[in-house]
Amino acid sequence: MTDEIRVFTDGGSRGNPGEAAIGVYIKDSSGKKLMGIGKTIGIATNNTAEYKAVIEALSWIIENKKEFSEETRILFFLDSLLVCSQIRGVYKVKDANLKNLLSEVREKEAQIQLPISYTHVSREKNKNADSLVNAALDNIW
Repeated sequence: MTDEIRVFTDGGSRGNPGEAAIGVYIKDSSGKKLMGIGKTIGIATNNTAEYKAVIEALSWIIENKKEFSEETRILFFLDSLLVCSQIRGVYKVKDANLKNLLSEVREKEAQIQLPISYTHVSREKNKNADSLVNAALDNIW
């Protein structure tokens, strides 16, 4: 069982709104890849895609929770300052769609019942998730 899970998420849209995709890359504290997925989500904005990537990661954690101990910490890394700040409660969420997505994040966090933190990182430190988004988008163009 791992004591720490590092979750890198990204979302992107070509057109904003336009064809959108999410990328999620999860590894344990030793750097071993636990999961990586890039998939399209239809027409959406960049911010919606960013939230949907977080939700995808939280869903995976819920599905695999038996693999983690009660001491496991979950560390999220997002390159969207807006979404990271909204999830952390630093920025208010005004958009109705994003409010609904934030509610879904909160519901999934409650199901996990482990400490979760969200940190903003530069795009350079989020390359795995970013490349998964772009690969998914490239497949539809």
